[in-house]
Amino acid sequence: MATASSPGSATLTRDAGGTRLALAGDWTLPYYTALQRRAGELGGTIDGDVTVDTGQLGAMDTSGAFVIAELLGSARTQALAQDEALPPARRALLKTVGDAIDTYCTGVRRPRDAGFVVMLERIGRAMEGFWKQTAKLLAFIGITLQGFLATAWRPSRWRVTSLVSHIEQTGLDAVPILALLSFMVGCVVAFLGSTALASYGASVFTVDLIGFAFLREFGVLLTAILLAGRTASAFTAQIGSMKSREEIDAIRTLGLDPVELLVLPRVLALLIALPLLTFLAMVAGIVGGAVVCMAVLKMSPSMFLTMFQADMSLGQFLVGIAKAPVFAFMIAVIGCMEGFKVSGSAQSVGEHTTSAVVQSIFVVILLDAMAALFYMEMGW
Repeated sequence: MATASSPGSATLTRDAGGTRLALAGDWTLPYYTALQRRAGELGGTIDGDVTVDTGQLGAMDTSGAFVIAELLGSARTQALAQDEALPPARRALLKTVGDAIDTYCTGVRRPRDAGFVVMLERIGRAMEGFWKQTAKLLAFIGITLQGFLATAWRPSRWRVTSLVSHIEQTGLDAVPILALLSFMVGCVVAFLGSTALASYGASVFTVDLIGFAFLREFGVLLTAILLAGRTASAFTAQIGSMKSREEIDAIRTLGLDPVELLVLPRVLALLIALPLLTFLAMVAGIVGGAVVCMAVLKMSPSMFLTMFQADMSLGQFLVGIAKAPVFAFMIAVIGCMEGFKVSGSAQSVGEHTTSAVVQSIFVVILLDAMAALFYMEMGW
């Protein structure tokens, strides 16, 4: 046997008795580079008639067994693993490496850059993921509605304390940032409107622009987008953290329904909070526009209010506020659903929190566009 410190070698000899491959020395990780180079030199010269001599083979680890498998091929490696001359541990190692090559490496080729085909493949996978996500969302909406119907007529099962707490978190705590945001957007809309209408001598119609914008669109849309980023992420993080700590499993063990305990209070809280916040956003936006009209157009507050009252009808307000409950329901459902999809790790919580925000904003904008088309066709 070779000494423990001798590097591995592979010697190919030919004589009258045939071709013989002698494996000697240590086939271990420290000599992997040299062994890999030698295997490359002998590549293509080892066929089924070559006799393998392992009498001088020293130590061997997984890296050395892999080089031998590359040199001899999977079939010859499996045959060598049956050689009784080798110790049982080395035969087992060669067999394991040969099986791994058969399982994971056979037929694996580096994919060619197909360009257009790869793009179509990615589009197909994205569409498949989209439809699966849509199906899951519809299923979770059904579970939530079922929970509403099961508890609506049973006041003893209402979670009033949890409901009030979530109304405070989702509604009251969001008032300062929403009012400030709506006020600034109202100022921007009024300033841009007055600047654009000035060239037509119609700066006075900036009042109508502000009214239509915030009563029909901006009030509810700004509120929904803000809560999609603020509240949907909070719902996902809260439920996801409970999922990772197996608290939801404990809730089920106690005989309680997680949907009734965790989802319904959050959905109801947002259904109550978002319309109220929408009204606040409308008022703040209109006040912001009025400030700009008074500062830039030198319009008195009484004139602004008179024009606003004359041109804006209650229908404009109802058209905008009617979208708030729909947005609230979708934001809350998406946030809770993503929380239940958390797998258990901190990374999963972050991924699903991000997914909840993106999905909520996408759904809000999509529903708002569909509502705008519907209102246009109805003449509202």
